[in-house]
Amino acid sequence: MQAMNNAPAASGDASHGYDAPDLRVFVFALFFIFGGITSLNDIIIPKLKELFTLTHASAMLVQTAFFFAYALFSLPAAGIVRRFGYMRTASIGLVTMTAGCLLFIPASSNAAFGLFLFALFVLGAGITIVQVVANPLISLLGKPQSASSRLTFAQGFNSLGTTLFPLAGSALILGGLADQSASTLSGAALDAYRAESSRTIVHTYLGLAVALLVIAAVVWTRRNRLNEEQEEAGSIFHALTLLKRPRFAWGVACIFLYVGAEVSIGSLIVNYLMQPSVWGVADKAAGDHVPFYWGGALVGRFIGAWVLTKVSPGKVLAAVAAGAITLILISANLHGAIAGWSLLAIGLVNSIMFPTIFSLASEGLGKRAAEGSGVIATAIVGGAIVPYLTGQLADTSGSLQFALILPALCYLVIAAYGVFARKPAPELAGA
Repeated sequence: MQAMNNAPAASGDASHGYDAPDLRVFVFALFFIFGGITSLNDIIIPKLKELFTLTHASAMLVQTAFFFAYALFSLPAAGIVRRFGYMRTASIGLVTMTAGCLLFIPASSNAAFGLFLFALFVLGAGITIVQVVANPLISLLGKPQSASSRLTFAQGFNSLGTTLFPLAGSALILGGLADQSASTLSGAALDAYRAESSRTIVHTYLGLAVALLVIAAVVWTRRNRLNEEQEEAGSIFHALTLLKRPRFAWGVACIFLYVGAEVSIGSLIVNYLMQPSVWGVADKAAGDHVPFYWGGALVGRFIGAWVLTKVSPGKVLAAVAAGAITLILISANLHGAIAGWSLLAIGLVNSIMFPTIFSLASEGLGKRAAEGSGVIATAIVGGAIVPYLTGQLADTSGSLQFALILPALCYLVIAAYGVFARKPAPELAGA
């Protein structure tokens, strides 16, 4: 370990990129981990909805608790990066994620929905810190001209996690629980059922806690690999001055809308497919199809990494956002197999949106890249707000299909941004 810690610093700088192929492997692993853990929310939402007999809107509080952490911790995380560097900050984030996983133990013991939400909030805080590190770091680990393609490729590992984790989660959390329903129980019997059933959720997250500690230790051994140069002036709120840059500000808004739309759809998949007008299947069978949504993003990101080397990122973004709107319209207006598969296919067109928006917004920030990442990560709080509003719309209208209009409007704004940002951005003065 000492030899690894004394490894020579990577050559390069923030303006021209660092030459550190080994660190790219670590960053790919980070994308895989936080993507996979985030996607598990789609699996525990229907189970917690059943255990605590929740409405659609109340069940979406899972996403609200998780993604609200982005609003509170993104700017502080950027400040931590400025103080301690990328790799040390990544280790801090991984340890925080471990703490969140361990908090599932008291949540299960007390069979309390509120404690589950708190555990998810702490877990989200750790993922926020890791994501503030990972997005700009992968952009810096290579030539600036290929940053968009490189970030999209890294997001492919994020999608690999979001594809594999729900498969395991569906088997462990949905398939492993008792067939008895909480709606038929009351009093002590209900409390006992909730406590017993939630233990399978705990076992899943305890396994993740062990893995996260191991990875945190490995990342810590690489803490001195970069010869970093960060912008030092100002408080953590100094980063908000970047919002004066229109291209950046609109990009931040689009991250808010994109994450909100993506999470809304992912969170509805199980209940959506269970509807008689769609597939009419049980929760386990519906949960087994969640990986198709994230798997589409996996395939699309690896393909997109190549496409973005040939076509303007802005044009590609506008095209896939238009594709998402089309698929929503098909799913909401048809029935049966077509309605279900068109909703799942949105994952394919989602694939390049986050990394492309991030790259377009961050283009030309130079030494202020970490600050910009903190502001952009704050916008991921869209995953806390838009899904809840989508759930409210579903409860009010009585139709999950009608509720899809909100994600569709989000994609419309993203398509417009793609057209706006199709040309390269100038360098930020002083960067």
